[in-house]
Amino acid sequence: MVNSTDKGIVMLSEFKAFIARGNVMDLAVGVIIGAAFGAIVKSLTDEIIMPLVGAVFGNIDFSDRYIVLSGQVVEGAPLAAARSMGANVLGVGAFVSVLINFLILAFIIFLMVRYVNKLTSKMATQAEAAAAPAGPTEVELLTEIRDALKK
Repeated sequence: MVNSTDKGIVMLSEFKAFIARGNVMDLAVGVIIGAAFGAIVKSLTDEIIMPLVGAVFGNIDFSDRYIVLSGQVVEGAPLAAARSMGANVLGVGAFVSVLINFLILAFIIFLMVRYVNKLTSKMATQAEAAAAPAGPTEVELLTEIRDALKK
C-alpha cells in the first residue's frame, strides 16, 4: 500500500525531472523574452504608430475612437469616460491598436522562424556533406574492375 507521502515524493521527483529538461527551460526563457518584447511592441504602437495614424486622420487620439451601442455619452468623451458613464461601447480604436501590435509581433516571429529554418537547413546540409563517405570515384572503380579482370 502506497501512502500519500510516497506519492508526493514520486511526484516531486517527476516534477524535478520535468523542469530539468532543456525544452522546458528554453520555453520559460522564450516566454519571458516574448513578454518583454511584447511590451516594446505595445509601446511602439501606442507611442509612435497610433499618433502618426491620428495625425493622418486629423489630429485625433485614435485609441479613444469608439461606437456607442447603448447608453448616454457626452459628445467627445474619451473611451474610459464613456465606459464609466455606463455606456455600452465598441472600442474600435483600442482594437485597431491591439491588431497592429499583433501584426508587428506576428511578422517579427515569422522573420525569426524563417531565419531559424534557413539556419537549420544550412546546418543539416553541411552535416550531410561532412557525413557522406568519400568513397572511390567512378574512374577509380573502373580501374579496380579492369585490374581484377586482368588477374
